[in-house]
Amino acid sequence: MPTFDVNKIRQDFPVFQETIHGKPLVYLDNAASTHKPQSVIQRLCNFYSYEYSNVHRGIHYLSEQATEHFENSREKVQHFINAQYVSEIIFVRGTTEAINLVAQTYGRRYIKAGDEIIISHMEHHANIVPWQLLCEASGAQLKVIPINDEGDLILEAYEKLLSKKTKLVALCHISNTLGTINPIKQMITLAHANNTPVLIDGAQAVAHQEVDVQALDCDFYCFSGHKLFAPTGIGILYGKQTHLERMPPYQGGGSMISDVSLEKSSYREPPYKFEAGTPHIAGAIGLGTAIDYLNHLDFSAIQVYEKELLHYATEQLTRIPGCRLLGTAKEKVAILNFIVNDNGGKRIHGHDISDILNSEVGVAVRAGQHCTIPLLQRFNVDSTVRASLAFYNTQQEIDTLIQGLHIAQTLFKVSRTTTAQYV
Repeated sequence: MPTFDVNKIRQDFPVFQETIHGKPLVYLDNAASTHKPQSVIQRLCNFYSYEYSNVHRGIHYLSEQATEHFENSREKVQHFINAQYVSEIIFVRGTTEAINLVAQTYGRRYIKAGDEIIISHMEHHANIVPWQLLCEASGAQLKVIPINDEGDLILEAYEKLLSKKTKLVALCHISNTLGTINPIKQMITLAHANNTPVLIDGAQAVAHQEVDVQALDCDFYCFSGHKLFAPTGIGILYGKQTHLERMPPYQGGGSMISDVSLEKSSYREPPYKFEAGTPHIAGAIGLGTAIDYLNHLDFSAIQVYEKELLHYATEQLTRIPGCRLLGTAKEKVAILNFIVNDNGGKRIHGHDISDILNSEVGVAVRAGQHCTIPLLQRFNVDSTVRASLAFYNTQQEIDTLIQGLHIAQTLFKVSRTTTAQYV
């Protein structure tokens, strides 16, 4: 049985020395963004202090050194997700840009009027809006896989949606709101049997489990560095080499060209064809450092530990009268989405709960719609509270969350008012 020393891990993250309103910080907003280990912070500081230069084409020491570190990070990503070729790894700003890149390149070239794109009811807006824009421009149609009351995709409905008209399937690996782990390997197999390529939004997956894009056989895989203990503003699009070679550039500018005349330009091979302009050099290097950090950890131990946290948090939340959990799939990560009533049975707005947790017990959670408005409408709610855990969280922090929720119920029983700016 793998072991996991959470107290040792927490020492790697300076933020946990922080106090909020005089209380130790309890950070339960990891689905939005994760904190950074000291090694990543120090790497950024060293790069900007002593190594900074623009990459590629510079014939001087600093540029050559920066280029080497930048491209080494690309190789680290390749091995981290087990891509076949390093040229299949494209640096972007994040998952959102990665999905838009595919929509505006592969999508505009290959999806036409009368074609269909399949997404699911649990997608983040970043995996809905780009396809809506593409459908509006092309005349294609968007089809949606429904979900059940537990938060699982209904696979029978998915199979029925697949047809000769289906030209792309775009799915989240893990729901950012429900925590549901989708059976994407099975869904990819079904799509490929229909000769349909598949894009996977892996933003919530890469920090919680090992990802092997070759084993999954997905056509595209997207994720963001800031959810992987790396800097903001850096992300990855993985694409199969055969697709990338046929896709047109996403943006035009420096770095992505092989030749330019006033009449016509020619473009470099992937990945550079999709990386116009000066990239986020420090972000890419920081992402490589975050991967180095994770490679020293045991992902199997992380998964066991996070499942223990999920089980404990679920058990404690269900004991609170008036607390309703959304997303109770058997296969899920430690994301807990819920609404809470006060002791008089009146619902407490999520923003008020978040405010009380922050001010009374130092707990950071996310409240609102989580960029999944259609999903919340499916569950007949307009906003929820989301507590999302990472491997540096503890059972004691969950206890603090529960304590804060009891405080919120008590305060609202007394006042029976909500804060106007949150309504």
